[in-house]
Amino acid sequence: MKILMFDTEYFWYKTFKKTLENVDDIKKEEKIENTAVFFIHVESKDEDRKNKVINRTVRNLRWYLNKIDKNIVVLHSFAHLSSNKSSPEFAMEVFKVVKEKLEKRGIKVHVTPFGYFYEFSIHVRGESLAKVFQEI
Repeated sequence: MKILMFDTEYFWYKTFKKTLENVDDIKKEEKIENTAVFFIHVESKDEDRKNKVINRTVRNLRWYLNKIDKNIVVLHSFAHLSSNKSSPEFAMEVFKVVKEKLEKRGIKVHVTPFGYFYEFSIHVRGESLAKVFQEI
């Protein structure tokens, strides 16, 4: 798994085009302010180590949230960080479990609809920790 972590003033997105046939038709536009945004790429090798990947992801996301003092997050599937991709079904399951685990810890979680291209705008803060890459 690969994750780009951003400390943002805001993240705005709008669904543009559906890319997977088996997902619901969703037209959504949302702006989340003062949030951490995680662009997440789930890889095929993660399928053999699901629990480890999920637990390490949650631990890394919580570490980042503590560093930037935030408790609102956006999880965004971003399958452009590697050519090695998991199945869409596996990636959706990972997102679901990560969301549940974060919410159990009192974190407000937004998840962009899976299986879409997006228009988006992001205002990333300037501090060093405002942009972090993690490979799990």
